[in-house]
Amino acid sequence: MRNGFDSSRYNSRSDLKNKKRKINRIYNILLGIVIVLIFIVGGSIFLGGSNEEASTVDEKKKAKSKTEQKDSEEDTAASVEEEESESTESESETATEENTEDTETEEEVVEENEDSLASDPNGKVEVESSGENVKSAYTNETWKPVGTTQVGEHSADFTKDGTDWNEMEKAIMYGAGLTEGSYTLWWLERGGNPTSQAIGTISPKDNSTTYRVYIDWIDGEGWKPTKVEELIVNDKKK
Repeated sequence: MRNGFDSSRYNSRSDLKNKKRKINRIYNILLGIVIVLIFIVGGSIFLGGSNEEASTVDEKKKAKSKTEQKDSEEDTAASVEEEESESTESESETATEENTEDTETEEEVVEENEDSLASDPNGKVEVESSGENVKSAYTNETWKPVGTTQVGEHSADFTKDGTDWNEMEKAIMYGAGLTEGSYTLWWLERGGNPTSQAIGTISPKDNSTTYRVYIDWIDGEGWKPTKVEELIVNDKKK
């Protein structure tokens, strides 16, 4: 029937609409799922990137800290080495200066000794005098004991013209550089050690010079001159 109601067509349209609705609903659900997945993936990427950036920053900070610490240690080590080097150089310079001073002092002493010995070809060396009445005082490395005939234990004997007296007189003459029979012995007395030291005052016959001669006893070898003083005035002349 044309003008009558066609129920089959109505049902077809109704079904088609229902299908479209279902399809739209499915699309919407899928779209929602896709959107949720996009948020999840995007959030993961963002958070992951942030964590990686934070980790990278931390690693850079740690690396920088280690580098700065290493540089600081190297600077400290370099500073210590420099201080030790400066200290070593300072000690070396000080030691060199001390060695130089010691060498110069030794050279001065040697030169002084050489000058003293060179001042007299006979080996006289000037020494300190014992008082104001002394023009000069000297010793001589070439002096030797004059010999003795005495044996056994010795003690200085000042008996005039005795054996010990005559040997002491010989040593005094020898120290003054005089010869037998050309001098006058003015005085003979005990020295600092009364048993082994003596002092004599002697001059040539013309009394032009007076000498004070110090002698020591050497066991088995006799008396030996040790020092001579040339006097300004003969303090033993009567």
